[in-house]
Amino acid sequence: MFNNKWKVAFLTLVGVLVVCIIFLAILIFKPVEKSPIIKKKEREEVPFAVTTNREDLTKLINHYLEKEGLNGPIHYEINIADQVELYGTLPIFNTDIQMKLSFEPIALENGDLLLKQKEISIGQLPLPVSYVMNFIANQYNFPEWVDINPEDEEIYVHLTKMDLKNGMLIEAITFDLEQNIIQFNLLLPTE
Repeated sequence: MFNNKWKVAFLTLVGVLVVCIIFLAILIFKPVEKSPIIKKKEREEVPFAVTTNREDLTKLINHYLEKEGLNGPIHYEINIADQVELYGTLPIFNTDIQMKLSFEPIALENGDLLLKQKEISIGQLPLPVSYVMNFIANQYNFPEWVDINPEDEEIYVHLTKMDLKNGMLIEAITFDLEQNIIQFNLLLPTE
């Protein structure tokens, strides 16, 4: 009789572990919804050209991230060098693990920005890019104008959907990091 209780307890524990592993696998590999790419449309705004460089844009983006205080388990900052680099830490088993993601920025014709994944490192552990991007997409609350597409290994930044004061809009024109030329149009409403 005593051996039978241990056998039941062991099999119950194994069953609970299997259910937990299946549940985690479903959460990790669940696809992230993609939003459609917006076509450029005619607007009733006046464009003002803004040209900047990597250093100034890095400061501006990090200030925005700090000011917005976006919620999530990942604390990160951006550095714009020859690529757009995202540095941060992932909390894993009560330990902060260093991560770095590098992207190639592409200014699209509709004014949005596409960040194509180039490199990823998490500590010394090589992980599949889609796995890490899926984890980040599921664990972090990004603004509605940022879409993470793990299967395409890219981040789509809908600059034209950003909420700026006074109804202003922004669109990317040039994002040439090699030449250190970054150009945007600020679109000011005429009404």
